[in-house]
Amino acid sequence: MLVFSRQNLVLLSVPKTGSTAYEAALAPHAAMVISAPPDLKHAPVFRYNRFFRPMIERFIGADPDVVAVMREPIDWLGSWYRYRRRDALAGRPNSTIGQSFDEFVAAYCRGDPPPFARVGSQAKFLEPQRNGTRVTHLFRYEDQDGLRGFLERRLGVSIDPPSCNRSPPSALELSARIEGRLRRKYADDFTLYDGIGPDGHYEAPAPPPPPNS
Repeated sequence: MLVFSRQNLVLLSVPKTGSTAYEAALAPHAAMVISAPPDLKHAPVFRYNRFFRPMIERFIGADPDVVAVMREPIDWLGSWYRYRRRDALAGRPNSTIGQSFDEFVAAYCRGDPPPFARVGSQAKFLEPQRNGTRVTHLFRYEDQDGLRGFLERRLGVSIDPPSCNRSPPSALELSARIEGRLRRKYADDFTLYDGIGPDGHYEAPAPPPPPNS
């Protein structure tokens, strides 16, 4: 997560969307760089709202713009699958070595996914909160020109993100049956991604209902 005080801007770090590269490019211009531990670096909207927003609004400015990136859901899962196939994870519960992409996605769709397929949901990460806290500008991962252009205009700097944490290439074959199951179970992810327009505009989903509503 990066916080830019003069511009009253926050850049959230959605996992597997190139956030490390933007951190490397923009850290010198940020007032705050949250790079560790992972649960803070990759704080979703609900955690940002609870722990970071009150501090930012008190000391930097009210109603900061919140920027995030979302990846096409199947491509996003493919990035996780490839990342967890690296040799360093061999023999660990979260390794996908020995699993096909079809098996990985099928496991991801279970009610209680095994450790290697437990990667969360982008829609849940980006879910607006009941107090109105939400991502104000959401970009598709594939729209790097749009994202860079927006950030360059807001920050007044040129951006050339380096290549970081690239997963090794591998075949990603997904059967129609498993893809259909994925699209049904994680329909919110596909709907959110499909609703992203140019320059960060998107159709924000409704916040979650109050408990016991």
